[in-house]
Amino acid sequence: MRKPDFGNLLRVLRREEPGRPTLFEFFLNPPLCEKLTGKKLGVEGVDWKWGEVHPVMVEAFAIAGYDYLTVHGCEMKFDTADHDKKKTISLNEGHTITDRASFEKFIWPNPDSFDYSGLENASEQLLDGMKLIVYGPSGVLENIISLVGFETLCMMLVDDPELVGDIADAIGSRLVRYYEICGQLDTVGALISNDDWGFKTSTMLSPADMRRYIFPWHKKIVEAIHGAGKPAILHSCGNLEAVMDDIIDDMGYDAKHSYEDAICPVEDAYERWGERIAILGGIDVDFICRSEPEQIRERSMAMLKQVAGRGGYALGTVTVCRIMCLRKIIWLWLIVCEILRFLGFFRVAGRSYKHEVLVV
Repeated sequence: MRKPDFGNLLRVLRREEPGRPTLFEFFLNPPLCEKLTGKKLGVEGVDWKWGEVHPVMVEAFAIAGYDYLTVHGCEMKFDTADHDKKKTISLNEGHTITDRASFEKFIWPNPDSFDYSGLENASEQLLDGMKLIVYGPSGVLENIISLVGFETLCMMLVDDPELVGDIADAIGSRLVRYYEICGQLDTVGALISNDDWGFKTSTMLSPADMRRYIFPWHKKIVEAIHGAGKPAILHSCGNLEAVMDDIIDDMGYDAKHSYEDAICPVEDAYERWGERIAILGGIDVDFICRSEPEQIRERSMAMLKQVAGRGGYALGTVTVCRIMCLRKIIWLWLIVCEILRFLGFFRVAGRSYKHEVLVV
């Protein structure tokens, strides 16, 4: 296992060339972490909840070649009603705000009332050279949709746009405070604002509505993160081509994660925007699922050659654990680890994985 060095990722986020190829991913699925370490979460003497610092998670990220661990800052969330959770979820279920009266009755979380000690105490568990990257309890648009429902939101934009603004303000102001608190802690090296904005063909709301209701709060989130001296990463899925200038020039994000071949392959995204914002991940999940290991190696190595001497890129995929079964998740991540092992930078837990072992 190679020694973590968060400085490599910082160089990527500054659009510089890191000292070695550097990996980035939003998170690793817990069963994958158990597979990598050979240990079980919750039975190593430490109970675990999703997004918390745990020694098994720390070890798994390090074994897999990452210089960081992604975590929640605290248990803050915006409560929604129960809804079915199957292989997919509906964007129209679970909503609790439908009008002004239900908005006024909603109990909003207070970011200052939550416990952030897990971040403060993480230095006792992190390996030398590692940092935390904190992500949020979803973002402004995702939480609006969760609380209101997508179809209701679309109608509300016409029937009561002032209420949409008030909901966005209630969510956005609390997220800004959340990032202010998390950003001040020494164990935190960077922060992710995670907020999916797009479909395959366009943004979920019109660019004009995004600029009116969503983007002003993201600009404040970036200002809060930068005010703490930390880089701000945007994780957002979907077709955002119409608003990339907003992301880079207005909001001021340092990096963007999540690219899809069906929208804009990461190779093209790097050429279009790589001189203005760091590009993270982007080796498409569908490509990985359908390809042989050698094809994945070839594309990944070609991507590393493309960015050589230019910087501002970290190798990875997109968010995968919400859409893939466990066997494919483990297969995918062992492939990613194999890429770096193949390049000679480290061996995964001292093992040399072969294709027949990868397909578990």
